[in-house]
Amino acid sequence: MSLSKLEYIWLDGYEPMQSLRGKTRVEKNFSGKLEDCPMWSFDGSSTRQAEGGSSDCLLKPIAIFPDPDRKNAFLVMTEVLNADGTPHVSNGRATIDDDDSDFWFGFEQEYFLWDPSTNKPLGFPAEGYPNPQGQYYCSVGAANTFGREIVEDHLDICLEAGVNIEGINAEVAAGQWEFQTFAKGAKAAGDHVWVARYLLERTAEKYGLTINYHCKPVLGDWNGSGMHANFSNTLLRTCGDKATYEAVCEAFASDKMIKAHIDVYGPDNHLRLTGLHETQAIDKFSYGVSDRGASIRIPIATVESGWKGWLEDRRPNSAADPYKVAGRIVKTVKTAKVLVPA
Repeated sequence: MSLSKLEYIWLDGYEPMQSLRGKTRVEKNFSGKLEDCPMWSFDGSSTRQAEGGSSDCLLKPIAIFPDPDRKNAFLVMTEVLNADGTPHVSNGRATIDDDDSDFWFGFEQEYFLWDPSTNKPLGFPAEGYPNPQGQYYCSVGAANTFGREIVEDHLDICLEAGVNIEGINAEVAAGQWEFQTFAKGAKAAGDHVWVARYLLERTAEKYGLTINYHCKPVLGDWNGSGMHANFSNTLLRTCGDKATYEAVCEAFASDKMIKAHIDVYGPDNHLRLTGLHETQAIDKFSYGVSDRGASIRIPIATVESGWKGWLEDRRPNSAADPYKVAGRIVKTVKTAKVLVPA
C-alpha cells in the first residue's frame, strides 16, 4: 500500500484580494490522476465564504500537479462550490466562457519580496529609500539584486511541478521580481498563475519572507506592480489583417467597457494607472503598436508576422485574479465587430 499527500488549494472570500488556502488529504494507492481526486469540503465560516450555522463549502478538483517539495505529494487546484454544488460567489473561474479553450493567455506576474522585519521590500534600507528604480531591472550583483536564491528556488519547483512558467526577471525596483506563465485555455491560464503564486508563497516561507502583491506597496516615483495579460484567440492568431486588430481593440474602448475591466483588474489600480511610468490613465483607453504607455499594446512581433499574433492588456495589476481578468477579456473580445477579410 502506498500513501500520497494531496494538497487541496483554493481561494478564500477575503477582499479586495483573495488569499490562497490549502489543506492536506492523505490517500491510499492514489493514481495521480485528476479524475481520482475526490470532492472535499472545508469550513467556509473561517474563510469568509459561509455563515457558522451553515458553514460547509465544497472543493471541486480542477487541476493537478506533482508537488516536488514534499514526498509522495500532489498539488490539487480546486474551485469552491456551495453545499448544493453551485459555484460560490467567490469562484471567479466559474465565470469564464471559454469552454473550447480557444483563448490563450500569457500572464506577467510582478511582485515584491517583502521583509516583515522592516515592513519594506527586500533590499530597501531600514531608514529611507534605495537608489531610484532602473538599476535593478534584469540586474546582477549584490548591490542591485535582492532575493535571487528565493526566485531561483521558486522557478525550479514550478518547472518540476509542471507549472508552465516561461521565464523570470528582476524588475525595476529593489526587491521586485516577475515570473511569466502561459497556457492554452483561459481557465488553465488562471490555474497555472494561482499554483505558481501558491508555490511562491510557500517558498518565501522558508526564508522568513512574505510576498506583497499590492500594485503600489511603496508610494513614490516607482512603476508599481502589474500582471500584464497577453491574449489571443484563433481570430487574432490567423487573421492577417490590421483592421481586425483595430476592431478588437475598439471593443475595449467605451466608458462602459473601461469600467468593466478596471472593476476586475485589481484593487487600488488608480495608484498605478496614472498615465506615468509606462501606463495609461485609469479612466482612459488607448492602443498602439509597441506602445508601453497604452492600455493595450500591439506587439511588434504581431505586426512583423503579418498581423497574426496576440495583444497585451497592460492594465491588470499584480493583485488581480487571473480568472476574472481572463474571463472579462474573453467576453469583450467576443463583442468585437469584426469583418472577416475576403
